[in-house]
Amino acid sequence: MEWEVVIGLEIHAQLATKSKIFSGASTAYGADANTQACAVDLGLPGVLPVFNEDALRMAVKFGLAIDAEIGLKSVFDRKNYFYPDSPKGYQTTQLHHPIVGMGHIEIELDNGETKRINVTRAHLEEDAGKSVHEGFDGMSGIDLNRAGTPLIEIVSEPEMRTAKEAAAYFKKMHSIVTYLGICDGDLSQGSMRCDCNVSLRPKGQEEFGTRTEIKNVNSFRNVERAINAEIERQMDILEDGGKILQETRLYDADKNETRAMRSKEVENDYRYFPCPDLLPVIIDQDYVDAVAATLPELPNAKRTRFESEHGLSATDAGVLAANRELADFFETAAKAASDYKLAANWVQGDVSAALNRLEISIGELSITAEQLGRILQLIKDSTLNNGGAKEVFNALIDGKGDDVDGLVDSLGLKQVSDTGTIEEIVAKVLADNPKLVEGYLATPVEKRGKAMGPFIGLTRKAAAGVNPQVVMEVLKKKLEELG
Repeated sequence: MEWEVVIGLEIHAQLATKSKIFSGASTAYGADANTQACAVDLGLPGVLPVFNEDALRMAVKFGLAIDAEIGLKSVFDRKNYFYPDSPKGYQTTQLHHPIVGMGHIEIELDNGETKRINVTRAHLEEDAGKSVHEGFDGMSGIDLNRAGTPLIEIVSEPEMRTAKEAAAYFKKMHSIVTYLGICDGDLSQGSMRCDCNVSLRPKGQEEFGTRTEIKNVNSFRNVERAINAEIERQMDILEDGGKILQETRLYDADKNETRAMRSKEVENDYRYFPCPDLLPVIIDQDYVDAVAATLPELPNAKRTRFESEHGLSATDAGVLAANRELADFFETAAKAASDYKLAANWVQGDVSAALNRLEISIGELSITAEQLGRILQLIKDSTLNNGGAKEVFNALIDGKGDDVDGLVDSLGLKQVSDTGTIEEIVAKVLADNPKLVEGYLATPVEKRGKAMGPFIGLTRKAAAGVNPQVVMEVLKKKLEELG
């Protein structure tokens, strides 16, 4: 049997508001357990929620960025379920009238093509608390600091057909929300996480197969790994004649497998009804237009500009434009050096390698874009060769100084490019090595390029730091004069 995979994602992005969606409690990360949950978050009797307008503005911003319909009237609903980390016994969310309707994004595929993925909706809702299982000797604790934190849930159409497409979609959404500044995108802190809906159907069949939902996957790599593991599991069951159960599953990254969590609820199980404590949210087109005026340059537009204005390849432009901080770092360094291609090579090479090695973001890097720009200037004016530039770069990374020119001097890396000085050095090398010169002159003209190697080595040995390009030019001239 040949199977077709059907994948849809539900992405939860924590909005970067200072307070919660229905209360004034702080959303700051890292506070002691249960110190940032107020009476509203706890659902105590008599309390009433007050909607945070910042969350509304951020949701509208997102909708505009994906070319979506904006709900001029949106309604909050109660989604009823009982779980220890939900103290109210329900979640305030949006069902029938979300703030963001149908939209779309483009993802880039491995073959260089793009694919349009439609977004069904994006709605506002409150986050739940967190169950803590460590340190309680067979019991679990509940931390309600996160309860009431504003989320936007982004629901895709089931239009992805491979795990790679799903990972590309998650990355693109991460890029968009961080560009907009509506989410910090910190996957390690749960600021953005993903539920993966996966099903299989025989190739050519219109009807969808039974789907499972993999909950709370929080890395690009694990989205791909979890989906592939679930595809293999479902395929094995179906090819053995079994049936897929509609259920929620968890992904175990250590074992690279999914395992059952609970049977999957359907809409009726949650007994949705409009929240009686919150009025419908009504906005007008003037509000939407005002938010639209605040939109930054988005990844696709930035990538196109990098290609047209700076002459970068589509690949380089796509990599550099995907992350807003990285794109800003690149442009600042390139402007300082007046060389966008050189800056692109360094940012994708040495800078990205340092970020991966240190496991940090570009904002945590100890070298500034201006410092990198100065290094690139010194490469361009031949003060530094590439090896010396890397040495200065690494010294800055290691905190051995913060002045580029000072490090060049203290490390003795300044390149000798003065033609007169190099001519004197070359003349002495040739005079001290007459047999090498004889051998060179006896070499056929078409093979003399390789025969210059020993002279270059001797010249650089005689004077460390000489500019190899100038050495090559002087050697050619001097040897031609000798015959």
